[in-house]
Amino acid sequence: MRETFDIQGMTCAACSARVQRAASDVPGVTEADVNLLKNSMELDFDGTDATAAAVVAAIEDAGYGALRRNAAGRGGASASAPAPGELARKAADERLRQLVVSLAFSVPLFYVAMGPMFGWPEVPGLDGMDNMMASALTQLLLCVPILLVNRHYFVTGFKTLWHRAPNMDSLIALGSAASFAYSVVSLYRMAWAFGAMDMAAAHEAMHGLYLDSAGMILALIDLGKYFEARAKGKTTDAIAALMDLAPKTATVVRDDVEVSVPTEDVRAGERVIVRAGESVPVDGVVLEGTASIDESAITGEAVPVEKGAGDRVTAATVSGRGWIAVEATAVGEDTTLAGIIRLVDEATSSKAPIERMADKIAGVFVPVVMAIAAVAFMAWMAISGDFATALNHAISILVISCPCALGLATPTAIMVGTGCGAANGVLIKSAEALETACSVDYVVLDKTGTVTAGKPRVTDVELSAGVTEADLVRVACALERKSEHPLAEAVCTYADETHPGVDAGARVEGFEQVAGGGLAGAVDGRRVLAGNLRLMEKSGVDLGGLAQRADALAAEAKTPLFFAADGRAIGLVAVADPVKPTSAEAISRLRALGAKTLLLTGDARLTAEAVARKVGVDEVMAGVLPSQKELRVRELQRAGHRVAMVGDGINDAPALARADVGIAIGAGTDVAIGSADVVLIRSDPADVALAMELSRATMRNIRQNLFWALFYNSICIPVAAGVLVPWGITLNPMIGAAAMGFSSVFVVGNALRLRTWKPSERRQHEVTPAAAPAVTVTETEAEAGTEAAKATEGRTTMEKKLNVEGMMCQHCVAHVKGALEGVDGVTEAVVDLEAGTAVAKCAGDVADEALVAAVKQAGYEASIA
Repeated sequence: MRETFDIQGMTCAACSARVQRAASDVPGVTEADVNLLKNSMELDFDGTDATAAAVVAAIEDAGYGALRRNAAGRGGASASAPAPGELARKAADERLRQLVVSLAFSVPLFYVAMGPMFGWPEVPGLDGMDNMMASALTQLLLCVPILLVNRHYFVTGFKTLWHRAPNMDSLIALGSAASFAYSVVSLYRMAWAFGAMDMAAAHEAMHGLYLDSAGMILALIDLGKYFEARAKGKTTDAIAALMDLAPKTATVVRDDVEVSVPTEDVRAGERVIVRAGESVPVDGVVLEGTASIDESAITGEAVPVEKGAGDRVTAATVSGRGWIAVEATAVGEDTTLAGIIRLVDEATSSKAPIERMADKIAGVFVPVVMAIAAVAFMAWMAISGDFATALNHAISILVISCPCALGLATPTAIMVGTGCGAANGVLIKSAEALETACSVDYVVLDKTGTVTAGKPRVTDVELSAGVTEADLVRVACALERKSEHPLAEAVCTYADETHPGVDAGARVEGFEQVAGGGLAGAVDGRRVLAGNLRLMEKSGVDLGGLAQRADALAAEAKTPLFFAADGRAIGLVAVADPVKPTSAEAISRLRALGAKTLLLTGDARLTAEAVARKVGVDEVMAGVLPSQKELRVRELQRAGHRVAMVGDGINDAPALARADVGIAIGAGTDVAIGSADVVLIRSDPADVALAMELSRATMRNIRQNLFWALFYNSICIPVAAGVLVPWGITLNPMIGAAAMGFSSVFVVGNALRLRTWKPSERRQHEVTPAAAPAVTVTETEAEAGTEAAKATEGRTTMEKKLNVEGMMCQHCVAHVKGALEGVDGVTEAVVDLEAGTAVAKCAGDVADEALVAAVKQAGYEASIA
């Protein structure tokens, strides 16, 4: 069982490593993944309350707090996951309050302590040798509030130190406490010197005051932590944006009355009304009405889709125009949007292999730093004999060391990269998949539904002697209706269009699917086979001239389906599945990334090769069984390749699970999606390259972060220890504290650069005559086309650009688009959220005022550009 725990008190990678060890050592726990960025832990355990309680106790014994997020119904308090944006905002607000108080006291503290050294005007009553005791007491009074407002560093730091698990707070607490304690001792020395009227001793003791260091260390760390909290909040923008897509209310029909209710109160089976400009609140099926639905939030497809009775709609999509009544089939946590959010959240909670290496380093980092500080202190005592000098170097080492940068290097980049993928229609289900995808050098592609559209149509029907088309279609349709395969659907659609009701009353018995071959069963008492050449040969069916005709059809990228009754071939049906427009581009981009491509399909060799020629794959393997797909993936792995498998069907699931990275087409089956590591929501094969490009960009960012974290610490710690003192270079503890705070900001800021990442430009490919589907235009259709051409002849298409203010999300875009397209004469409106513009394509002359008025009526400000 996998469950989420909220962890309290973590501040650095040493904390997360300690919590992970404590949880992993509990009997019954399989694996614990702690996420420093989200202050959470994903726990795989036996699911018992006793084990969960033992984990909480172990984490508390380690010096931290733990709360079982899904405790409702188990006798514990319920802890629901807070909204990412809200959590980040609260953290940043808390840091800001600490920073304001710290600066309010540290600035005058620094002025009083360091002003005389810089020649600044001195404060009356605190100037000169005679007032140095008053100056020292003032510094003490200014320092104490800073220590109090930052007491959590001392509470957590010394608590974890007591538990022999020191963290970043321990370093800060030791450094600041040592400065303060030494200053208090010096203050007493001053008082004793004044009592003895020994002004020289008092002046010497005055130089031992480090109250400004104690306060400024905390203030500068607060400054860095505030900027870090703000930057970390932006890493959750992708999840927050997804959550914001869900509408807050829904219009539901209850007791024949339309009522507005919170979306979470909608129940499955209820009738939901969606009007123009509104978001669909649930997943469901259209019962009545029509609407133009913008599905870009889910699929990334900018062109709205027309929906009518019987069509499925998805939560968070937006109705541009029209009215529909929808029966809710999935609500709340069961909607597609909720599933996407859940996948993204789980991915950001998982750990990449490279992060586990960083965690191991972080686990020993703080104890090593404390040991280095102790050695440096003793070394400087031996070299200089000056306690203050030795203490200064030890404190500098403690406060300049930054385990935070090491701990944040990977999870921040993973979170931003995963969110960026979701925004581009690529759902990455784990951090490990994101890391592995960057090294893929062999991409195996299924054909039907992946490279091709997956919606084949019958193009040719060939009959054996003595068989009529009606006879063939009746037998074929009756058997194929039992199958859910796309080719079966094509045969049934053809039968319904050309011979309506031909299979009415047909009895089908003993239906079975022959793996890699086709279908078998008894139709009206006759033993019928439907499938490929292998099935016919295996069954001993003589195909005669049909085999030669099948080869010719296969060379045209058509899939021949043979039909036999009682051991005799009765005909074949050729089905063509058009290649997706972006398939050739996908192969080209994969080749540019250095990856070879293999088209792996159960179809006939000639058909597969014809498709391969159109898209340009490197290798083709046709006629393979589902088990052979998995075997081929395994063979490539044994040859040393890092393999990605792309597929959409149930038969692809074993290969998807076997591959280093399984990539499922979003329109595919639940089994395929469940077996995959990456899901392409748009069902666009070009997004395979996008996933690899994103993976490489993310891993590049992670390596930069880790390099900086390790480089920073390996350089700054020796400098703080004083190795450059012979050359006149040393570090003040205050400078060390500032460097420590901003090293974490640098790492998080570098990760945020991924938010600006864009996939490589898509190239436009011309459709070759061979790739273009053959379309037979009936006389009626031709006449309609001619009439349409006459109707548009002489009409001029104009484009008018508007500047639109007030748009904040894709819902706003949909509202503006719907408003403009509702103006008479506007054929299409293209709205750009980032640019704040809208382009209205007009068939004829449309008044500027009408366009501006339409946008204003929708609730936005507009002007002609």
